[in-house]
Amino acid sequence: MRSIVTLAAAVLLSACAGPGPGSEKLAAAPAVKKGPQCYSGDHGKFFDVDEKTTITGVAVICKPTSDGKAAQWMGSKH
Repeated sequence: MRSIVTLAAAVLLSACAGPGPGSEKLAAAPAVKKGPQCYSGDHGKFFDVDEKTTITGVAVICKPTSDGKAAQWMGSKH
């Protein structure tokens, strides 16, 4: 009886330890590196640099910071 339980546990562990179906597709897909973006809570999404929108009635544009590692909302110039 104990050998059946041990065998069942070994089969269960080997089935769980193997890679799942489709894991090859995940590993093969290259990660897309995006530049800095600005987040808008009003819209619930990120905007790319130089995209314009209106936040709480104010026209703004997403501009990169001086070091180029991030971006922030700036007042849109007319």
